[in-house]
Amino acid sequence: MKAKFILSILFLIFSINTFSQNATAKVAGIVLDEKNQPVEGVNVSYLSKSVSTNTDGFYSITVPANQKVVLVFTHVSLKKITATLQLKPGENFEFHVVMSENAEQLNDVVITNSKRRVQGITSVEPETIRTNPSANAGIESVLKTFGGVSGNNELSSGYNVRGGNYDENLVYVNEIEVYRPFLVRSGQQEGLSFTNTEMVQNVDFSAGGFQAKYGDKMSSVLDITYRNPKKFALAAEASFLGGSITADFISKNKKWSNIIGVRYRDNSLLVNSQETQTNYRPTFIDVQSIVNFNPNKKWNFSLLGNASQNKYNYQPLTRQTNFGTIDEPIALQVYYEGQEKDKYQTLFGAFKTVFNSNENNIYKLITSVYHTQEQEYYDIDAAYFLGEVDTNIGSETLGEVTFNRGIGSQLNHARNDLDALIVNAEVKGTHFIDFKKHQIDWGIKYTRESIRDRIVEWEVIDSAGFSINPPIIDLPNNDQPYHPYIGPLVPYQNIRATNFVDIDRISGYAQWSFKDQIGNSDYWINAGVRMHNWKVSGDGLNSKSQTVFSPRVQFALKPNWDNRDMLFRLAVGYYHQPPFYRELRDSLGIVRPDVKAQQSIHFVLSNDYNFKMYNRKFKMVTELYYKSMTDINTYTLENVRIRYRANNDAEAYAYGLDMRLNGEFVPGTESWLSFGYMKTEENYKDKGFIARPTDQRLKFGILFQDYMPNLPNMKLYLNLVYNTGLPGGSPSYADVYKYQSRLRDYRRADVGFSYVLTEKNNERPEGHWLKKFNDLSIGFEIFNLFNNQNAITNTWVRDVYTKNQYGIPNYMTTRVFNVKLTARL
Repeated sequence: MKAKFILSILFLIFSINTFSQNATAKVAGIVLDEKNQPVEGVNVSYLSKSVSTNTDGFYSITVPANQKVVLVFTHVSLKKITATLQLKPGENFEFHVVMSENAEQLNDVVITNSKRRVQGITSVEPETIRTNPSANAGIESVLKTFGGVSGNNELSSGYNVRGGNYDENLVYVNEIEVYRPFLVRSGQQEGLSFTNTEMVQNVDFSAGGFQAKYGDKMSSVLDITYRNPKKFALAAEASFLGGSITADFISKNKKWSNIIGVRYRDNSLLVNSQETQTNYRPTFIDVQSIVNFNPNKKWNFSLLGNASQNKYNYQPLTRQTNFGTIDEPIALQVYYEGQEKDKYQTLFGAFKTVFNSNENNIYKLITSVYHTQEQEYYDIDAAYFLGEVDTNIGSETLGEVTFNRGIGSQLNHARNDLDALIVNAEVKGTHFIDFKKHQIDWGIKYTRESIRDRIVEWEVIDSAGFSINPPIIDLPNNDQPYHPYIGPLVPYQNIRATNFVDIDRISGYAQWSFKDQIGNSDYWINAGVRMHNWKVSGDGLNSKSQTVFSPRVQFALKPNWDNRDMLFRLAVGYYHQPPFYRELRDSLGIVRPDVKAQQSIHFVLSNDYNFKMYNRKFKMVTELYYKSMTDINTYTLENVRIRYRANNDAEAYAYGLDMRLNGEFVPGTESWLSFGYMKTEENYKDKGFIARPTDQRLKFGILFQDYMPNLPNMKLYLNLVYNTGLPGGSPSYADVYKYQSRLRDYRRADVGFSYVLTEKNNERPEGHWLKKFNDLSIGFEIFNLFNNQNAITNTWVRDVYTKNQYGIPNYMTTRVFNVKLTARL
């Protein structure tokens, strides 16, 4: 099956004809100086053709397609920049440039930011994110194609990085930290990621070894920047999964600008492809806006706001899952009664001020407020039948359950409510010394988290007419069925707690960056430290204050080798993760204020190699890493819900290798291949090392873009992921050391075809109706192209005859078709 899957992938990729045709393309963008201010009067030239940037720094130039074009950017007071491009016919390429007095000339590159390169940061183009086919399209789906990033749930925006869980990833939008919902249990409840991809300008990602200026998490950082509009624009998209509309506005005096986006999401198409038949009525909607005010070159003010509401109404009906072996096939049949009604309402607002005192000193003030109200109400009764399947080909009951080995029922109840208010205030500064040879960054931040939480959950299990009591309770006279049981009826699981918790945090950082030369080789050093103090208080809690320090250092060296553009990087540092509310609350809902910060020491050694192959640009990034972790707060993982033990009673480690090759596999397009090997284990209370829930050993990812020469309007986008299976978990109250089986391997291929109606707009006469659009395309997407059955967790069912427990895979979505329409003005 694996060989068939791989051969199908190779056939799909290499059966596409990629021969080029003669046509033109358009390059447009904005030229900025080092203060991110537009530069007027920059001459942009190609051979004898040239244009100049306007007062907004904007330029647009038409160039030949399917051949190398060398653009030259010159200005009377700034260093000349050259860049080599090769574009597809009719392509509208966004190309933004930052010019400075001290910048070196760039040759044969499409503006790569040297600072990102030495920091080990990967940048992703916004257009790649917008065109990537995925059941849950967005930045996160692109990250999951990277070697060190995994995610076996196409309905979730969560991702694991190098053995960490969903809670170990930092996410910033315009330097403002954003948060995930608290109570979400399933990926199909998430709806929308916070980030609106239509508003994005830059996406930077680091999988480990990042600088001290980033926050206190153990795994990764995702740093997103929204654009500052330079002209009016309108983008709209509609599909079977929902739609969005985004508008850019700018005032006549160019001092005010605004982006506003509205998104709507409906996952019915995807959820109805799962094995559980349901009446499913979800509504996910959000409104997001950013307002920028630039009164002069020294000051910038911005206001970011977001309001979202997810309503999840779920009524399961039936389910049948076939598993077992060819010789002994078994089926689980479930008949449901009841429903689930969940609601997540989030309000977020942030204000940011940037003051450029002079060219060497920048100060920032950032404040934000996050308020979420969440409820999770459900009463679901599930009657299950575990039976043997008739495999007799001549039988009239072929494929049907002929003998029930287990009969039982399960009643789940929840009335969970949570209200959280998080307030942040932060001051940051950046200082350049000695012609920007030295850079000093510092910051201090105060955070107040107020949580009001009520959790009421219980589960009653009946097997063959007998109520099952939890094994941790010693009940009297329990010798059923020989004597009647006269003890109390006890739920199999019962969690009841009410928590009013306040957490005050003060954190800060200071770091120094230095660049110089050793002989003819360039080197760069960054050294810094973070401090984090927090205090947990609340009703019935003993207040406790804790403090941690996290020193970090990076070193990068770029040898001056002929015909070898290589950079070597070493990063070492401490990464503490002070507990968030979820980590303070144990599996019984009790808050443990003395939970310590989890600690990880990162060792990252990487090589970044830019080279040419087939006369086209490529980049190979290779990273070796090792993470030693102590004071680990172990947890159980159910779909996307994480429940911690809140005891810091484990140690762990993770090590691996990540490789990523990206470049122009097809002229004028960027694609990549990635590979990752990772092993992570934990030792709980000195019982020995076992696999962590995120132990994803092997990873292969492909993001491939192409176009058809005989039909240049048709574009192809392919997203392929293969992950080896995760640990399958264990039944409630069971010893996890006795359950170390794994889920099946995760194999998924999503493909999208887009027919671009505006491909040849440059050849159309003025006044043609398509000239009004920068882009107008019709897309067709196939999710889970090869219809693989991928499992996310196991449901554990008891066999009343053999007394065995079976892990029944919970399968994700099957093959799904989607159609979408995209328009941009």
